[in-house]
Amino acid sequence: MEVSRVRALRGPNVWCRQTAIEAIVACSDSECAIDDPDAFETRLRARFPDIDIQRPAGQPGALSLAHVLAGAALSLQAQAGCPVAFCRTAPTPDAGVFQVVIEYVEESVARLAFDLACVLCLAALKDEPFDLAAAVSRLKDLYEDVRLGPSTGSIVHAAVRRGIPYRRLTEGSLVQFGWGRRQRRIQAAETDASSAIGEAIAQDKALTKSLLASAGVSVPRGRVVADAEDAWLAAQEIGGPVVVKPLDGNQGRGVAVNIQGREQVLAAYAVASEHGSSVLVEHYFPGHDFRLLVVGDRLVAAARRDPPQVVGDGAHTIAQLVDLINQDPLRGEGHGTSLTRIRLDETALNTLVSQGYRADSVPAQGVCVVLRNNANLSTGGTATDVTDHVHPELAASAVMAARMVGLDVCGIDLVSGDVYQPLTPETGCIVEVNAAPGLRMHLTPSYGTGRDVGAAIVETLYAPGDDGRIPVAAVTGTNGKTTTVRLLAHLCAAPGVCVGMTNSDGVYIGARRIDTGDCSGPRSARNVLLHPDVDMAVFETARGGILREGLGFDRCDVAVVTNIGIGDHLGMNYIRTVEELAVVKRVIVENLAPTGMAVLNAQDPIVAKMAASCPGRVTYFARDARHPLIDTHRAQGGRVVFVDQGDLVFSEAGAETRIELVRVPLTHGGTLGFQVDNAMAAAAAAWALGVDWVQIQAGLASFVNDAGTVPGRFNVFDYQGATVIADYGHNPDAILALVEAVETMPARRRTVVISGAGDRRDQDIRRQTEILGDAFDTVILYQDQCQRGRADGEVLALLRGGLEAARRANRLEEIHGEFLAIDTALDALEPGDLCLVLIDQVEEALAHIAQRVKSPQVA
Repeated sequence: MEVSRVRALRGPNVWCRQTAIEAIVACSDSECAIDDPDAFETRLRARFPDIDIQRPAGQPGALSLAHVLAGAALSLQAQAGCPVAFCRTAPTPDAGVFQVVIEYVEESVARLAFDLACVLCLAALKDEPFDLAAAVSRLKDLYEDVRLGPSTGSIVHAAVRRGIPYRRLTEGSLVQFGWGRRQRRIQAAETDASSAIGEAIAQDKALTKSLLASAGVSVPRGRVVADAEDAWLAAQEIGGPVVVKPLDGNQGRGVAVNIQGREQVLAAYAVASEHGSSVLVEHYFPGHDFRLLVVGDRLVAAARRDPPQVVGDGAHTIAQLVDLINQDPLRGEGHGTSLTRIRLDETALNTLVSQGYRADSVPAQGVCVVLRNNANLSTGGTATDVTDHVHPELAASAVMAARMVGLDVCGIDLVSGDVYQPLTPETGCIVEVNAAPGLRMHLTPSYGTGRDVGAAIVETLYAPGDDGRIPVAAVTGTNGKTTTVRLLAHLCAAPGVCVGMTNSDGVYIGARRIDTGDCSGPRSARNVLLHPDVDMAVFETARGGILREGLGFDRCDVAVVTNIGIGDHLGMNYIRTVEELAVVKRVIVENLAPTGMAVLNAQDPIVAKMAASCPGRVTYFARDARHPLIDTHRAQGGRVVFVDQGDLVFSEAGAETRIELVRVPLTHGGTLGFQVDNAMAAAAAAWALGVDWVQIQAGLASFVNDAGTVPGRFNVFDYQGATVIADYGHNPDAILALVEAVETMPARRRTVVISGAGDRRDQDIRRQTEILGDAFDTVILYQDQCQRGRADGEVLALLRGGLEAARRANRLEEIHGEFLAIDTALDALEPGDLCLVLIDQVEEALAHIAQRVKSPQVA
């Protein structure tokens, strides 16, 4: 078994809507059909009893190693606690080669699970040992390290339930919700509305107390001390038991409570000073430790926190009792589990000493031994939900405390006998106010009802019904994608509306290009959705990006498929037929929002069939007003766009809007059929996005198809009385459309300059010149800089072969170098001639042609 490639599909893809890894796995003949599948399965289950074995479809007794690999990788993730359920193994056209797809929630965990699954399969095949426990332990540890913590996770899950998209910006807890201008960000239980000043105040416990006291909120007496002796002096000033804690500590580290006597105070000061810049000594208020969670302007949860403790049985030491408690599967390290393991550290040992115990003491039956005087869950405490019992006035005091500090999400630490009564100096006091509070105790308390505090935080970020999304349009197809995307973005742009756009020329935020090159993939789309200025996004969505990484968004509002035709890039990535290519392009239609609109080319039967996969509504477009699909859909009240008597007609439920083609310069008065198609597709998409007709008409009229607006898409130049057309057409369908357009333009003599992309099939390269040879007098072939895996001269030979039966071409030249070929063609032009230049280096070639037009004598 050989694995040649593993890649992550980080968005909806041809296999599923979930994130997944896709591997190319080559199996030998014996691995494609294991000789004794029953014996192999017995060995496999001996090593991994819970494996879910996948079997080839329609072959109940057969078993291939690739199918087993998929099931093993999925099952190993499930054993590690990952919520995954989907895997698939698909044979490719190459014998013994499979595409293995496994869902993931954390990419690094899936990759490790895949590697371990390979080891497992080979171990079962060779009857060698496999350490399942060690493998699962590695996966669990990695999953615990990389997954979102319980606080961040609860907020993300609440957002997902509301349909709010999210993106993790770091390997930690920084997460973005929503897109573009409507984005919000959180980090753990902090939001982008959390005040940095408020957090600084909360960190300074003395300042916090001062502010709360000024608002009439009960707080303990005490002060910051300079050294150990000053701590003892402060304790004497306060009188009675005290609390000694770091001024700027967190999670209960270095906190000692109910401290009395010089020796205990000095020891507590030593511990506290190790965990903070200064030490605070306060009056100890007897009672329970409560955590009140304030979100926005309301109390959303409350919990009583009890310190870690053991109950004696007369037989085990305290250390042994702690070990027994820590065996509870709900207890773990860090914050990934409901409870944290109890630690017998210095603070715990000092607490034992104050009660007359040591770690090796054996407490009597039923005796409760407290291991810490603070009740933080991070040090092993437990939590009991008391939300429903909080007195309204106490809740109001908690909200006031949060407002005084300046926090939108705030954890209030209260010491009180109970929460049934208002907060007064006699009933209790607030001892701390915490920014970025842990939510675990409220989500999964040790006792009582869990509270959906993540949803409460999301409600402060987005109002009910708000999903944080901006309108997104995705455009795919074989030809016309870039022009359609550019025109659609132009139609949607308006004062105060910033349109983000990706295409094969770059990434644009409004009129500004922020990236160059082919940006028609998912990474560029995600970058646009990250940009805080974007109100609407239009994405060119190419085949390569979908196959390589999936979509850059979870769903779109408009999905435009321009055409499939006879296809392009066939023979690559195991896509060998137009039907298989359509499956790839169809992904944007399948991932349309239920309220969205698919804009489909009715004259392309493969595109028209995509309507069956559309979860929303459909708009059909076609130049032929009497096309059966247009007629039928129109009769049913559906949206259609077609051409009638020189007008673009937009029809729905009997209502029509007409726009004269002579007012759409992109179409050259309707003579350029492929541009008419692009105009219909873009206008239909703008209609679906809610753009008004006045804006659509103005946009169609003002969109100029020049090298600056749509580079390489039928850019027309006047060169000394001759017409020069530059276009990036590079497949047979594009060539046919260009020939159809050129034939509407009068010319004394026609010349074409062409090369070919070496990564296309031989027949596709030959077919281009077969078409051109019947429409042009002179053909100039050139070899460009990148042959894309072809040998020197191989592409030229294929192009030359396509001209063997040419009916019109009577002159052929072969030139090495794109610019030299352009110069050769331009030098031979005379007034009234027409020259079509099929460019490869779009921007450079257009600049070269523009310079020649400006200075004809410069070659």
